[in-house]
Amino acid sequence: MRRRLALGMAVLTASGLLALAAPGDAQAAGASCAGRKVRSFSFSTGSVEVYKRRGYVCAVTLPKKPGTRRYMMVSVQVYALQPVVDEGQFTRWAGPRTVHAGRHCVRVKGAVGHGSYESGWILC
Repeated sequence: MRRRLALGMAVLTASGLLALAAPGDAQAAGASCAGRKVRSFSFSTGSVEVYKRRGYVCAVTLPKKPGTRRYMMVSVQVYALQPVVDEGQFTRWAGPRTVHAGRHCVRVKGAVGHGSYESGWILC
């Protein structure tokens, strides 16, 4: 019984250490949205990634050259509603921002520094 308990504790400890040893994966997960990627819009200084899952639409803006603190913005707007925005001085991404769109069209915007992108109404 003690041997099984000790083995179980060793497995849990090892898995916890592996999770701590891979911070890059954890940081990349922080910039992503739930669901599957349905669109990616590139512009001069970055890109806007759009994900969809069960009626929810999520967007995140990623710079082409991460690491430098600069203005970034992401916006997701469901048709006839106010946009949901994240903007400020960031080093790695703006967002993610999620809205419940159901079957309504959405519009996304993104900016990094002086470059920006604005979609038309998509995912209708």
